[in-house]
Amino acid sequence: MTLQASKPIWIYDTTLRDGSQREGLSLSLEDKLQIARQLDQLGIPFIEGGWPGANPKDVQFFWRLQEEPLTQAQVVAFCSTRRPHKAAADDPMLQAILAAGTRWVTIFGKSWDLHVTEGLNTSLEENLAMIRDTIEYLRSQGRRVIYDAEHWFDGYKQNPEYALGTLIAARDAGAEWLVLCDTNGGTLPHEVSQIVQDVIEATGVGSRELEVGSGEQSTPSPIPHTPCSVLQLGIHTHNDSETAVANALAGVQEGVRMVQGTINGYGERCGNANLCSLIPNLQLKLGYQCIQDDQLVNLTQVSRFISEVVNLAPDDHAPFVGRSAFAHKGGIHVSAVERNPLTYEHIEPDLVGNRRRIVISDQSGLSNVLAKARSFGHELHKQDPTCGQILGRLKELESEGYQFEAAEASFDLLMREALGYRQQPFELKGFQVHCNMLQGMSIPYSNALATIKVVVKGEDILEAAEGNGPVSALDAALRKALVKFYPEIAAFGLTDYKVRILDGGAGTSAKTRVLVESSNGKQRWTTVGVSTNILEASYQAVVEGIEYGLLLQSSLPWEQGEGTGRAEQQKQTPQAI
Repeated sequence: MTLQASKPIWIYDTTLRDGSQREGLSLSLEDKLQIARQLDQLGIPFIEGGWPGANPKDVQFFWRLQEEPLTQAQVVAFCSTRRPHKAAADDPMLQAILAAGTRWVTIFGKSWDLHVTEGLNTSLEENLAMIRDTIEYLRSQGRRVIYDAEHWFDGYKQNPEYALGTLIAARDAGAEWLVLCDTNGGTLPHEVSQIVQDVIEATGVGSRELEVGSGEQSTPSPIPHTPCSVLQLGIHTHNDSETAVANALAGVQEGVRMVQGTINGYGERCGNANLCSLIPNLQLKLGYQCIQDDQLVNLTQVSRFISEVVNLAPDDHAPFVGRSAFAHKGGIHVSAVERNPLTYEHIEPDLVGNRRRIVISDQSGLSNVLAKARSFGHELHKQDPTCGQILGRLKELESEGYQFEAAEASFDLLMREALGYRQQPFELKGFQVHCNMLQGMSIPYSNALATIKVVVKGEDILEAAEGNGPVSALDAALRKALVKFYPEIAAFGLTDYKVRILDGGAGTSAKTRVLVESSNGKQRWTTVGVSTNILEASYQAVVEGIEYGLLLQSSLPWEQGEGTGRAEQQKQTPQAI
């Protein structure tokens, strides 16, 4: 869609600072630099890099960006107001901020009188002086200031007069943005709407529009010490009440023009406002300009790239960018979407770089099978008896515990078998696994040895390998047996391994489902195995993972024999999962 340049929203990303406070998330210097460059390419106007001086890593981050600047975004240094009863010019903390060399600085100060008296242990008047003195000093040093009003909404609810006084102090000192923070994440959208209205009425903030352009937002006063009129409001929301995105949208609709958040909603406790939801909602639903359309199509890729860098599994069910965001499982849904995607999709997936997926399960009908077959390059028709055979086999296997909606590579192999051109790369003759529990250690250690016998291209192969567990040993032995015939296997690796007990009442005799995710470094695919023997189930999934990887690498023939009537249509690269 073509957006109106008169309705800009400035996106402020704090993944590198606030997002890194998520439990279990830790970023190296190189991680931070990689993420910053991805955000820059995405077109994010403001990227908060961290708190210079708080740790050596953040200092190095800003130094590196001085040497190799970002191409589009303004990198922002973050810091608190000066310490109580200490001049800003004499505060070493602020000297570290200046040394970071950023044009923009974000300063946070206390809005809630409780935090002033209990947290800072100082007077309400001294807190106002800290806000004024810090901003005036940074302006005198040529910096442009964004003021984050910490605990703003809670503070306003408890003492509105004082909370407004902190904003006015920041405004009069020369801050160019006032950002209202729902730090505890407990505010609801209707409260945000009313309070933003109150702020605009009391302060006049937001009465002037900014010029469009990520590099030159507003013009500061030519005399650094002269107070300038605050141009706009921002909002910074947390997700403790599951309303961070809704709160930010409510603020924008009342006049807020900067939205702060993180990619994938990373952040302390329950996280921050998720920019992967906010940006498309603002841009595609409300008509504001956040980033360019040709940048928006990279949103899904950036979301998944950053999840890989921070070593957290992507949320498959995340709105807009999740793998399941445009997945269709029910047969009626699939049939309707095939005719017109608007029947069950609120936007076109490719607008945010995602794609439509047809999910295969025991709820599937012929529409699902046909759509999934097409996605893998298999041309089938409803009249084709093979369709019914595939659907029947699918339902039969799922009744036994298989799950193909999470193992689409296995389903592709199932279709190939039904169509008559699945080529087995080897034949299993048998395997044995021995485990030795090593005692006398602080933590007992299981050392496993697997022996496997296979036939590959008419040759009997017997191999053995060790691993730190039975599945690891079995996988290693199989790869060792096959790698000289299929060298590509050396690049394959197991990236995830999931076990599910299907009938817990059966105790140790229960049937087990194993899902194995494999990767060749560029693509990922998932396979499934089911058995009352966990090793057999694991073997099934591992074997199919290797077989499918070889198909992706074009090491196996696409068809079995000649004269099938379909084979020549199938010489395409199968879709990676």
